[in-house]
Amino acid sequence: MERQLDLSVANYGSTRDVAYALAVLPWGATEPHNMHLPYLTDAILSHDIAVDAAVIAREKYGFNVMVMPPLPLGAQNPGQRDLKFCVHYRHATQMAVLSDIASSLYNQGIDKLVIINGHGGNTFKGMIRDLAVDMPGMLIASSEWFKVAPAKEYFDNPGDHADELETSVMMHYHPELVRLEEAGRGKYTGFAAQSLCDGIAWLPRDWSKVSTDTGIGDPSAATAAKGAAYAKAVAERYADLFADLVRGDIYLSDRK
Repeated sequence: MERQLDLSVANYGSTRDVAYALAVLPWGATEPHNMHLPYLTDAILSHDIAVDAAVIAREKYGFNVMVMPPLPLGAQNPGQRDLKFCVHYRHATQMAVLSDIASSLYNQGIDKLVIINGHGGNTFKGMIRDLAVDMPGMLIASSEWFKVAPAKEYFDNPGDHADELETSVMMHYHPELVRLEEAGRGKYTGFAAQSLCDGIAWLPRDWSKVSTDTGIGDPSAATAAKGAAYAKAVAERYADLFADLVRGDIYLSDRK
């Protein structure tokens, strides 16, 4: 069944006679993840969560979702781009890729697309607003999978990069890709300026001044069991989101 729902392994024979209500686009980055996780962690986990959600949606609601191949095209902070093999993709590059994917799907009659983002440096709101002008009949929604369920209910000490959360979910899906014994402690520093700590303004963190091992958060308490529980909760919520979008349950009818 997954072959019909995951374009990374699908073929035309398995898709051409299947109706798809919605497409899902996993989006990540190419960047170091401490010393123990793959460069493509953000893309890998976005994709795996998306496939699980597509399977649940089919079983629970009876419609088909196609998960597109994951994109490792992340925007990076200062200091990250200096790290070996870390790649920064500009907003214009990301917009061009998203536009081509959305217009291709729209041309094929698939008018709903959900971006499942795994990289905190990515933001798609402006792109989606522009595409709504170009393709007013195309519905595009964006979400960050690691914020869908409350991390503190599943993890002892979640951080926000190569931490206990990401490490646990990777251990669940791909234990062969995790080298936890090689991980740094994920120690990090924040801003000294209280105004920035209070969120009065935003500026990108300089990674060379924030973390020594590229991690933010200690991954040492990570387990596959924690990752499995969190991934299940997130995938179930995504399946419900897909159903809402397919049914058109978006706006309240009473505008009084």
